[in-house]
Amino acid sequence: MSRLPLVRRLGRQLARFAVAEQGNIAVIFAIALVPVLSFVGAAVDYSRAAQARSSMQSALDSTALMLSRDLSSGTITTSQISTKAQSYFDALFTGTKTLPSVSVAATYTASTSIGSTIQLTGTGTYTTSFMKIAGFPTLDIGTTSTSAWGLTRMRVALVLDVTGSMAYDDKMPAMQTAAKNLVDQLSALAKTNGDVYISIVPFSKDVNVGSTNYDKSWIDWSDWEAVNGSCSDNWYKQQSSCVGAGKTWTPKSHNKWTGCITDRDQDYDTKNTTPVSSNSATLFPADQYSYCNSGNSAYIQPIMPLSYDWATLKSLIDKLVPTGNTNQGIGLAWGWMTLSTGDPMNAPAKDTNYTYKDAIVLLSDGLNTQNRWYSGASQIDARQKILCDNAKAQPNNITIYTVQVNTGGDPTSSVLQYCASGSDKFYLVTSASQTVSVFKDIGTSLSKLRVAR
Repeated sequence: MSRLPLVRRLGRQLARFAVAEQGNIAVIFAIALVPVLSFVGAAVDYSRAAQARSSMQSALDSTALMLSRDLSSGTITTSQISTKAQSYFDALFTGTKTLPSVSVAATYTASTSIGSTIQLTGTGTYTTSFMKIAGFPTLDIGTTSTSAWGLTRMRVALVLDVTGSMAYDDKMPAMQTAAKNLVDQLSALAKTNGDVYISIVPFSKDVNVGSTNYDKSWIDWSDWEAVNGSCSDNWYKQQSSCVGAGKTWTPKSHNKWTGCITDRDQDYDTKNTTPVSSNSATLFPADQYSYCNSGNSAYIQPIMPLSYDWATLKSLIDKLVPTGNTNQGIGLAWGWMTLSTGDPMNAPAKDTNYTYKDAIVLLSDGLNTQNRWYSGASQIDARQKILCDNAKAQPNNITIYTVQVNTGGDPTSSVLQYCASGSDKFYLVTSASQTVSVFKDIGTSLSKLRVAR
């Protein structure tokens, strides 16, 4: 029997196999499946490892902060640092499912160019789920955190809304509790007098700088004298009409002033320029606002300049009562002035041996309603935005926190969001009870500014 037919049949079968596309696709897919799955698996493993590292960094940062506080206050000794570091980290770390065991090493240096420092290093091993197939059964994960303290001092202005709407929904007592707690929280960071200063600026339409300042050269009396005085003809009650009638106007003694100040002339209303008597636009206009009269039960308390008299600061907070319309800009402007050296608030000079962190915490429960020139929120907001830009652009880099207490369904304040030094520095409170926890969060953030590099 001839073998030729058999050879032909085999040839035809091989040719058919060579042109069979379905078979080629299946083979190619099978070959490509392994690297595709490896890449997908590697992405999953790396994503999990990255999340674990992020959690490790957060816990390590908080641990460094807590150790800084303990060491600066003498709560722990240097011999306890390593044990405390591991203990704090274990309590704070949320990635134990991915990294069941993380070792924390601590290095403490008592004195450097930036003060005392502590460096923490965390290391852990992540067991891969997919990359082990490619020969990578584990991934080493590590991160560090450094805190410094001792040469950083803090100054904080609490700018607090005391307008009439604060009388509702328990907003005033909640703010008072939160503000006093913040004073306690920040005062605990001070090892010596001057490490932490706090000022308090209550505001409504005006601010009260204290009627005892009536003899200061930084006050502009022109508007006040125009409506506070007597005419030689009692028929006329204002300077303009009295003088226009050819009569004599006699201003009241300045010691009759109740202490209120309204917005400065533009553009000084958006700056912290030190007032000089030779330039009247830089002076602060006196205003006989009824709510600055100490005999009024609805009395705007005077500004308290920077102080570390914690008891007196808290006593002032307890005295705050709600009254008047909302002018956030003037409160913010005077918060900035309390952080500035020179008239009118005369902040203590800064010691060149220290680094300083300045901050303003502004709380308001409503939208702007009135200032010296406007009764429309949009116009007042526009001035306030310029003010915020100027404050944040200062060399000392003021950090601004803003809190909107919105229990009445108002729109979220765009100007408060704008003024905050970042989206994480703006807080929207929809229930008065949230104010305490928000101020605690701000205190924690300020604590990091104080002790963290």
